[in-house]
Amino acid sequence: MNSPSSPYRVIAVCTGNICRSPMAELMLAAALGHAGLGGLVTVDSAGTTGYEAGRPIDPRAARRLATTQLTSNRHIARQWQPKWFRERDLILALDIDHHAWLSESAPGQEARDKIRMLRSFDPQLAEKDLLDQGIEDPWYGGHADFDTVWHQIHAALPGLVDYIKVAAVRNAELQQA
Repeated sequence: MNSPSSPYRVIAVCTGNICRSPMAELMLAAALGHAGLGGLVTVDSAGTTGYEAGRPIDPRAARRLATTQLTSNRHIARQWQPKWFRERDLILALDIDHHAWLSESAPGQEARDKIRMLRSFDPQLAEKDLLDQGIEDPWYGGHADFDTVWHQIHAALPGLVDYIKVAAVRNAELQQA
């Protein structure tokens, strides 16, 4: 749970934390900043595995983010920690396998209720099956695959920002009470 002065906390989760989840983290943080929510929300990311822990963001992801003036040079990949089920308010899975892994790893229903597919916030996919809401791993592909990931995340941002705005304001009000 949050301490009396803690922000609403969001984490994006993919496999290695070098492509999809850091892209989502940086894009969402920028969108929240533009919406005036930067002080009420923190965003970070992690991978379900430790394969890439300690490594920087994939250069192709960094290049794609840079086209929109998002800097990724401080990103260091890290593996999911079980304590984050308690410490995060919203857990964004980037693909169905991440959603399944997080759901199976969750210590209880309260933690499972925090897990959402990132693209479930895209109005064109909100009512679709979880299988249709995934973002495929661009690591095996080329620059066009990173463009696709960027567009998929971007399409979900307005709905995600709206959802977080309501949740973050409620969180702040509860902490002041």
